[in-house]
Amino acid sequence: MKVIVTGGAGFIGSHIVDNLIAKDYQVVVIDNLVTGKKENLNPAAKFYQEDIRKKEAVAKIFAAEKPDLVCHQAAHASVIKSTEDPQYDAEVNILGSLNVLQACLQTKIKKVVFASTGGALYGDTDERPTPETHTTKPISPYGVAKLSIEQYLHYFHQIHKLPYVVLRYANVYGPRQDPHGEAGVVAIFSQKMIADEQPVINGDGKQTRDYVYVKDVVEANAKALESDLDNTTFNIGTGQETSVNELFVELAKAAGKQVEEKHGPAKPGEQKTSALDCQKIKQQLNWQPTVDLAEGLRETINWFQENK
Repeated sequence: MKVIVTGGAGFIGSHIVDNLIAKDYQVVVIDNLVTGKKENLNPAAKFYQEDIRKKEAVAKIFAAEKPDLVCHQAAHASVIKSTEDPQYDAEVNILGSLNVLQACLQTKIKKVVFASTGGALYGDTDERPTPETHTTKPISPYGVAKLSIEQYLHYFHQIHKLPYVVLRYANVYGPRQDPHGEAGVVAIFSQKMIADEQPVINGDGKQTRDYVYVKDVVEANAKALESDLDNTTFNIGTGQETSVNELFVELAKAAGKQVEEKHGPAKPGEQKTSALDCQKIKQQLNWQPTVDLAEGLRETINWFQENK
């Protein structure tokens, strides 16, 4: 079986590529290396340095490779930057994704798995953990773009019978996360602590997130690709809320550092709470997170120490 992984040199995508190659899939990576890194690339994967915004280039790769499956991870992944430049976010996350989906139609793939978002779709809710059935009213261009592609997938399925599974990620963390590019708080704090620099917590630090380890996210993608399920959406998280203050303490413990807790100004419009209900994928695909936060943070800190 041949799989195209878009964004396969990025944080999550490169881990998915490693997993698929270990399972003897033929893997083709498309990545423009804007946030992805060559050092993340598995040498056993065939690599195209290309931008998904280039429709003809994407179509040519699909026509040449004739993939069976597609794992679409490529994205402009910054919520903050999406608010600063909604047009660029839409060019990558909507138009670029449409190029991928149209190429999927042309090559009659068996399934596309799409990396969507949980927190950015549901926003602050009174129902936590939040199920897939909750109303989606995103308040960032990034969330709007992800939801748009979910709707396009439904359209392509209804009209063209394109098989798909949507995975709505919680806050993914782990080795290879870029503290500069994707700006995940775990990566930022990890790098600062290892360098004996002062991490700064935004606002009062009571804002919560659902932190899910990248290896668990990889397993969810593998199960989605291998399943017979189609035309469905799953949350991918732990169902647990962790405040930034709690995360700070756990990371310092994992790093073996005495770090002062310093707070800065709150980010305007930042979401206050988030946790995803993942019972649906547990019931239908027998997936659940296996790495608890303390263990995941230790592995993440160890990786940053080895790669500083």
